[in-house]
Amino acid sequence: MPSSVDVEVLTAVFQVRECGDRGHTLHVLLHRASDDSDTWRLPGGLVGDRDTLPTSAGRHLGEQADLTRVAHLEQLSVFSDPDRVPARRTIASTFLGLVPRDIPADPATAAAAWFDVDDLPELAGDHRDIVDLARQRLAGKLSYTNIAFALAPGTFSMSELSEIYGAALGYPVDATNLLRILSRRGVVVATGTVGRTGRTGGRPPSLYAFADSRLRVTDEFATLRPPL
Repeated sequence: MPSSVDVEVLTAVFQVRECGDRGHTLHVLLHRASDDSDTWRLPGGLVGDRDTLPTSAGRHLGEQADLTRVAHLEQLSVFSDPDRVPARRTIASTFLGLVPRDIPADPATAAAAWFDVDDLPELAGDHRDIVDLARQRLAGKLSYTNIAFALAPGTFSMSELSEIYGAALGYPVDATNLLRILSRRGVVVATGTVGRTGRTGGRPPSLYAFADSRLRVTDEFATLRPPL
């Protein structure tokens, strides 16, 4: 590769978080290079001489956003437009990362923060395109894999899981239908325990867990937008 070309990694990390009156929404982790900058970026940077791409992605997440626990990390795409970065040609290898809802992930520095994907600040260069592509990848994989294990807590009610699916997909998901589909595919299993009763009372909800904590295909013939 010519010496005039740099290689960087950029990671779009998602977590489902509460967002006031909007309930639970999908958030992405961003950082900014300086305190006086109005432009935010995805965590990342140049690949070190001895780094693999995933190792470099993890290193930059820790250094720039204090994030060291990611439940799932996968390569997303390569962005190679010659003019995507001014002055020096830079090719970006991008990643999708997921953090479970019950993992504390608030950055210790004001230079990093979580943002609702539907209400993003000004982003550098093609970083919004990377966020959009990562969101599409996540939505697609929710239909034919068990990838939601990386967004959900260790145990959950089906109403809680339906909120997580709805936040990631961008539309409401019915808890009863979701349980039927995921049980049929062997994705979730009943724990035999119950959770806390809600504010309105009623029966305590049954709790479930994912059968696997690694990505696997659960229905190779599922559509990219499942009727959940």
